[in-house]
Formats: sequence, C-alpha cells, structure tokens
Amino acid sequence: MRKISFKLGLFFFLFVLGIETVLFVSLYITLVHSRINEEFEQLLARGNNHRDVLEKNYDSSTLEHVTMMESEAVTDVVITDDKGNILYFSDHILPFAKRIIKNEVKNIPHDGMIVQKNWQKESHISTVSPIRVDGKIKGYVYMFQNTASIQNMIYKLKHHFIIVGILSVFLTIITIAFLSRVITIPLIRMKQATEKLSKGDFSVRLQVKGEDELAQLGKSIQTLARDLEYLKKERNEFLASISHELRTPLTYVKGYADIARRPNIKEEEREKYLTIIYEEAEHMQKLVKELFELAKMDQHSFHIHQSSTNLCSFLRKVYEKMHPAFQAKNMSLIYHCDGNITVHIDQKRFEQVMMNLLDNALKYSEQGSTVSIDVRTEKKNIVIIVSDEGRGIPEEDLPHIFERFYRVDKSRSRASGGTGLGLAIAKEIIEAHGGSIYADSIYGKGTKMMITLPKE
Repeated sequence: MRKISFKLGLFFFLFVLGIETVLFVSLYITLVHSRINEEFEQLLARGNNHRDVLEKNYDSSTLEHVTMMESEAVTDVVITDDKGNILYFSDHILPFAKRIIKNEVKNIPHDGMIVQKNWQKESHISTVSPIRVDGKIKGYVYMFQNTASIQNMIYKLKHHFIIVGILSVFLTIITIAFLSRVITIPLIRMKQATEKLSKGDFSVRLQVKGEDELAQLGKSIQTLARDLEYLKKERNEFLASISHELRTPLTYVKGYADIARRPNIKEEEREKYLTIIYEEAEHMQKLVKELFELAKMDQHSFHIHQSSTNLCSFLRKVYEKMHPAFQAKNMSLIYHCDGNITVHIDQKRFEQVMMNLLDNALKYSEQGSTVSIDVRTEKKNIVIIVSDEGRGIPEEDLPHIFERFYRVDKSRSRASGGTGLGLAIAKEIIEAHGGSIYADSIYGKGTKMMITLPKE
C-alpha cells in the first residue's frame, strides 16, 4: 500500500508540477513583456512631451532647458535638426546616439516611434519624436534609456518567480503527501479488513464517513463481511443439520442391518427390520434429492419451463391425486376455483409445491378436520390459499418456517418424516415464477399458506 501511496503522490505531483510550470512560465513571459512595453511607452511619452514643448517654443533657451532636464534624469535626450545633425544632447549618450541617428528613419509618425528595442543585447533603448512647426519638420527628439535598469527589473522579477516557484513546489509536496495519506489510509484499512476476511475472520468493522466512492467501498466491504459471517453461520448450521438428518437414518440402517444378519432371528422379525431399513433408505434418498435441488438453486443452474396453464384444471388434477390420502385419514379435502384463470407456470415444479403444502396439511391435521384449496383473483395477482385446521404454528416460529432444515418440532421427531427442506424449496420455486409465498397461522387453530402469482 505504501507503493500505491507513493505512486499516487508522484502522479499527482508530476501532474500539478506540470500545470504550475506552464502557468508560471506563461505568467512570467506575460509580465516581462508587459513591463518592457511599459518602459517603451513611458520613454516614448517622455519624448513626445519634450516635442510638444519645443513645438510651442522652438528656440535655443528651450532646447537647452530640455537638455538640462534630461541631464538630471535616468533617461537621455538628443535633439537634431531636420537633416539629422545633432544640436543638443545630454551626458554620456553621444557615441551610442550617433550610431542610432546615422540609420536615418523616414516617415516617422507625429506620435513618434521606437527605433531601438533590443534591450537584451544593446546598452540603450531609443525612441524618436518629430518636431513640427508651421507644418514643417524642424527636427527630432531622440530619447534614450539605459537597459541596465530593465535588466535589473527582469532579474528581480525572475528572482521573485523562482522563490515563489520553490515555495509552491514545497507546498504542493506537503499538500499531495497529506492528500495521498488521507486517500490511502482508508485503502490500507480496507486491505487489512480483506486480509482478515481471507483468513476467515468476519468480525471486521470499518469506520466509514461520507458518501463518496471510498465510503461506499468501505460500506460494501463491511456488508460483505456481515454476509460472509452470516453465510458461515448458515453453512455450519446447514452441515450440522445434514449430519443430523443423515446420522439418524444411518444409525437405524446399521443397527437393524446388524440385527437382520443374525442367523437365529425369526423370519417375521427379519422382514420387519428390512422394512425399517428400506424406509430409512427412502428417507435418505429424499433428503439427497432435495439437497441436490437446493444446490442447483444456489448455483443458479435451476431452470423453470413455464407454459400457459389453466389454473383451475391444473389444481383439479392435484386435488384428485391427493384426495385418496385424505380419505384414508378420514379428512376432508375441499377444492374451490371458479372461472377460467390462466397462469404462466412450470407445471411439474408447481405441482411439487402444491403436493408439499397439502402433504404438510395432511401430516399436521387431526382426523375429521378439513383442508381446503381456494383460488382468488385480485387486481394484479392470483392468490392460492391452502388452509387446514391442524395444530398451527407458534408465533415465534412463523418467520422461520421457510428456512432450510427449520422445524417447528424441535425434537425432530421421526414420526413426521420430513426433512425440513420442503418449504424452502417451495419458496425458491414460487419466487422463480415471480411470485411469493407466506404463512398465516394461529397456534391450535390452523394454518393458511398463501401463494401469489402475477396475472398472465
């Protein structure tokens, strides 16, 4: 994770450094050009001011006065006649001025112009302004400024930019290091949490704040930890339940097989023990079959093949199959379905559900009681209700009856013959049809199992 933190910080640093470099260089070039242009404009404006004075009073005293003013300033002046002959000049500028004036410039505008702008290589910059008296050119005012001042100004500007740039890079490093740590600390905690999960420790808890992507990732890992903890608990209970369900019939099979193998046992007793062994083998076969079906459902390899079905005709067939079993126990099975109701179901799977519900009603109801099948049509759904007058389900057990291996009879009596998987499978099948199943029961009075299916 340190490598990720370093890479993340380095990436951000290079990215920000690139942006800062471009911005600083652009700003530096813009400021340099702006300041140099200001120097040229000020020098030209100063020359134009002298030109204006001379145009009003073009005499020797005024010429001397202008020259004297520039002798005390940081700039220098050279005044020529209309032929370019030097009339007056301030100190120390004559050699350079002669070189500039020698290159005669024609068509000089009245607002003046720059005649020497190479401030990087030359010692001075220069401008020229024409003197017009009565519409005729009387001479020119040449202004000169030493480039040392410009070089000094550029140097100071560059120095300030370097200092600010170093401070910016330093602050950028600190900021990125802090932000990288802020970003990577949650990732480190998540990495540690996933390592614990990989070792089977599902008790990890992440302190997540906010609603950003990192917070959502932390919540997802925490949810995963809770789900894995729940699945581990479910798996342990599932394995314990399977062990219990298999241990009992295997004990019966082994015990009665040992007895049946004795040579001195009567044939009637041997037949009795072999019957018990056969029944227990059937019980294990049923258990394995139901476990296989649940495994297919969990692996999403369980498929239903729906077809358009007349529900009343379908339930009539189920009723006719189960009716003899109810008669044998002296119980009544009532069937009620009016109208032509069409549903989209997998007939084989749905028959499995109905047979399971009716079988449960048969097992847990007393002789002389009534079990009914009713079909109701609602706005968007079709409701199938299987009601009995049996012992009912305690209120505390009602929310758990669709869980795998859950039995209301905690003693897991062999007399019931169930595996505790029937309702779990029924729930999976109904939900695969886009419907739902739930129970309503009053302990001691009976139970209603209600199936809702969407209309075709």
